[in-house]
Amino acid sequence: MQQRADEIIKTLKSKGLRVTPQRFAVYANLLERTDHPTVEQILTDLNKDAPTSSQATVYAALQALREVGLVREVLLEEGVSRYDANVLPHHHFRCTCCRTIEDIQWNAFGNIDLSQLRSGLKAERFEVIVQGVCDRCQ
Repeated sequence: MQQRADEIIKTLKSKGLRVTPQRFAVYANLLERTDHPTVEQILTDLNKDAPTSSQATVYAALQALREVGLVREVLLEEGVSRYDANVLPHHHFRCTCCRTIEDIQWNAFGNIDLSQLRSGLKAERFEVIVQGVCDRCQ
């Protein structure tokens, strides 16, 4: 447990972030999850035992973590921001029934040819979002 905490502190410092209890808690929470939580879900999780964080504090921590590339914002449905500590390239599957989100490995679709974009468009990055029904809902 202490080793994990030390790794988180080292990572935050390596990105030039001041290690605050809030940043530590938010980042640690995201590292333990694969469900792509919303701010509200993170807040509920952090305040489970005792209310210690506010929504504004969680937003501020997430913004700082995003700015240094430790967290990415995932927009898979209109008006809902979710967060992911897996910043390596990957795609997402979203179940249309239970709304569960699951990572898909980057190479799952083979080579996607971006040279077919119309002239004048320069792709900087892309992500595939697959929507369907998961095995739990089928």
